[in-house]
Amino acid sequence: MRVAFYAPMKSPNHPVPSGDRLMARLLIRALELAGHEVDVASEFRTYAATPEAAAELESAIRAELARLRLKWSSEPRPELWFCYHPYYKSPDPFGPVISAEFAIPYVTAEASYAAKRDATGWAAIQKPVGEAIMRAAVNISFTERDRAGLAAAFPAAGFAGLKPLIDTALFESLSPAPDPRRLMTVAMMRAGDKMESYAMLAKSLRLIEDRPWTLAVIGDGPMRQEVQALFAGLSGRVEWLGERNAVEIAQLLGHGGIYVWPGCGEAYGLAYLEAQAAGLPVIAQETAGVPAVVEAGVTGLLTPDGDVGAFAGAVAALLDDRQRRDAMGQAARRFVLEERSLAMAAHVLDGILRDSVGIGVR
Repeated sequence: MRVAFYAPMKSPNHPVPSGDRLMARLLIRALELAGHEVDVASEFRTYAATPEAAAELESAIRAELARLRLKWSSEPRPELWFCYHPYYKSPDPFGPVISAEFAIPYVTAEASYAAKRDATGWAAIQKPVGEAIMRAAVNISFTERDRAGLAAAFPAAGFAGLKPLIDTALFESLSPAPDPRRLMTVAMMRAGDKMESYAMLAKSLRLIEDRPWTLAVIGDGPMRQEVQALFAGLSGRVEWLGERNAVEIAQLLGHGGIYVWPGCGEAYGLAYLEAQAAGLPVIAQETAGVPAVVEAGVTGLLTPDGDVGAFAGAVAALLDDRQRRDAMGQAARRFVLEERSLAMAAHVLDGILRDSVGIGVR
């Protein structure tokens, strides 16, 4: 099938790395692996920080819609529109229109709807998101938490589940050589949830300074100096590795011991899956979508939301118990390689499309 893929928040071709960009790319690869021909329909970014900024995009949106219509007046039309991550700040203004005009199925993945935003000036912008969810042949959610939220708002809509995934190719050939005392973190350095997680991590590690650990941080961003300041005074035990490419990250994780990241507000966190694929058990909070990517008590330890002492205690517990750390690391690697691979996702995704819109591998 010819699939028009659109990510209104951030194109899979966007120059700035992020979890959103990575998941968009993974979905495209999964669709292609399932036998479909995928075209990124538009690079247009509808993200707006305020309702006023969203209103300013209307003229440009009309122009982009006209471009798409003109393009497909002379080229083969898509047979499916696949929208990744529409939400109140980044609705999809093109897919529902094109789907109606071309009489093709419309599908969403990781759509979200927050009714509480309607009272804060977003009602008019968010309304099309709800309409798109209702129009979709199926709305694919990556966590049960997200599916339940959408189903509560739109009980008549169609839903399916696809567990968070990664491309395991880099990790399948990896030979982990873990340093059990080397803690690892991979995260951008920016305001909001990421900064909150860094702050919690720093507080937690200060509580276990008596343990023999080091921390390697992979990542960069506009708040690098502020993040580094949080860890000031930790006796040179923190190594700042900066931004690295996928190959380097896999290799660095393979020499780590424990992956530590509180995960404040994480939708799910693909970095958790990458760490586990490299053989690292995870220490995180049992919050938001984190339980969708970490098997509590098997591939890692999940602590109560906001409990700095519990998080520190979990890190200390694995530092003190090499045998348990090793067992969890092995279980983590098996979990991701066997259950969260791109190949597995392609199979599940194609099954969803077969069941929902009557298409499949050609």
